[in-house]
Amino acid sequence: MPTKFDSYLFRFFIIWYTIGVFLLSFDLVPPWLEWANVVFLITSGLLAMVYFYRSGSKRKSLIVIVVIFFLSMAIESFGVHTGLFFGDYTYKTDFGPKLIGVPITIGFAWVMVMATSHVLAAPIIEVVPRFKGFIYACYGAVIATSLDLIIDPVAYEVKQYWVWNEPGLYYNIPFSNFYGWFILSFLLHIVIFGLFYRAGKWTNNQSSFWSMRMVYLYGMMAVMFIIVSLVNMMWLAPVVSLVTLIVYYIAYIKLIRTFAND
Repeated sequence: MPTKFDSYLFRFFIIWYTIGVFLLSFDLVPPWLEWANVVFLITSGLLAMVYFYRSGSKRKSLIVIVVIFFLSMAIESFGVHTGLFFGDYTYKTDFGPKLIGVPITIGFAWVMVMATSHVLAAPIIEVVPRFKGFIYACYGAVIATSLDLIIDPVAYEVKQYWVWNEPGLYYNIPFSNFYGWFILSFLLHIVIFGLFYRAGKWTNNQSSFWSMRMVYLYGMMAVMFIIVSLVNMMWLAPVVSLVTLIVYYIAYIKLIRTFAND
């Protein structure tokens, strides 16, 4: 059963999320409320951190959280300062305090991306006979990168949270951004697999409450950016995102049911 803290934290996020979707969709966020973006990203990251902490070994969970947070920050810093890995880009919006040139909210966001994509990808282990870790990490990385197919177009084309200093075919976003997402999320999924997969099973599935919240959270993040993109008359990105979201949800449900019936 979730603690009161767990329930209150998720309810707070739901309220903040609902208000945020409305304000972002109709561009009603006043300059003095820009800090709301920081609260939103940190809260989404906290949800993912609580998921990891509640679902498995506390020591291993803390290791996963720290590795995801600081490795993603380090890679983002490398990208910002060199233009490599994710492409040449510059932050335009104040996302809060920075560490090594990168807003700490980015670290929280990456923990959210990894927790949600992990939960959706984890059941694939049950239906593959060999190379389980590799297939899981690839699938998880695809799920994680798919989320960026809707986040970046909105963040760049609509909100100008950051700008790209080089061209690209998909909403002027360089392809290096997406393979950078894939590589980083693949490596982080390998870390998760190495720590939490033991004796032929996942050891971090002790909280069904938080596992389902991560499934919901992935969809909520995608839907928020889909709504904003549609309001701003963007068509390709929301279609791509909606299709991939449906595919991943159907695959997750089928895999869970297959595992439950075995």
